[in-house]
Amino acid sequence: MAERNSTSVTEFILLGFSVHREIETVLFLLILVVYTLTLVGNIGMISLIRLDARLHTPMYFFLSNLAFVDLCYSSSIAPKFLESLLTQRRSISFYACATQLGFFLNFLILEMFLLAVMAYDRYVAICNPLLYMVIMSQKVCVQLVTGPYLYSFSVALLHTVVTFQLVYCGPNMINHFYCDDVPLMALACSDTNLKEVLIFIFAGFNMISSLTTVLISYLYIVAAILRIQSTEGRHKAFSTCASHLTAVTLFYGTLIFMYLQPKSNHSLDTDKVASVFYTIVIPMLNPMIYSLRNQEVKNALRKAIEKCYVLPLRNFKK
Repeated sequence: MAERNSTSVTEFILLGFSVHREIETVLFLLILVVYTLTLVGNIGMISLIRLDARLHTPMYFFLSNLAFVDLCYSSSIAPKFLESLLTQRRSISFYACATQLGFFLNFLILEMFLLAVMAYDRYVAICNPLLYMVIMSQKVCVQLVTGPYLYSFSVALLHTVVTFQLVYCGPNMINHFYCDDVPLMALACSDTNLKEVLIFIFAGFNMISSLTTVLISYLYIVAAILRIQSTEGRHKAFSTCASHLTAVTLFYGTLIFMYLQPKSNHSLDTDKVASVFYTIVIPMLNPMIYSLRNQEVKNALRKAIEKCYVLPLRNFKK
């Protein structure tokens, strides 16, 4: 605490994208549209799953949690980004920066492990269809979701506390559009070895463990699908996990692109663009992926629209 009290930095400046004002205006409008669609899509998905009894199954229970995480994940970044683009006010207070980093890390880690849990759910559904509802009981589903929530909160809290116990006594300009670990470490005046070790351990564990779970689950799924004799049966089995596979490919593909670039080709501007994609664009795409490729969701949406608009109109005509 003595080190923290000695710091002269009370706020940070988020540099964002180094572009002309006209481009920032266009970027503001694009991000505003994307964020609005994110809110509508994810709130709509959560509401649809809660209201339609046919969607009260393990798969949709996990999907509603993913929608909640996407909603919070995007909301931890987009509002401040929109404010800075609109008003040119790029400053963020020390504690607001810490809060943003904490929420961002929490929901990033949570999304990783929820996607892994959903991959396991698809494995059970395709490889053990007769025992699916027994294995994926309500108690098990709650446990599979509670674990990632507790773990992600603990890790995010640890990282945030360690990051903001560092001494910031010099430049306060963060070369990003939100508060992130690596740009913050570059501004620290004190030793960052502990923080670097924590990032290496937890980032490696989170990525490897969650991605391994996804890959192993899909290896078993592919093997099970290949054993199905009929083409129609194979297509039906594959369609049950196509949406999840698309979401996984987008999310992990972006992260792998960011963190496995050769140093010679590494660019902060490229990182920023990739960050926009996985913090703001992907949370918008997920509800679209799961609704456009899922007949049950489309049927539930059609039924909800009929209840909201068609039936009241009929009653009015009477």
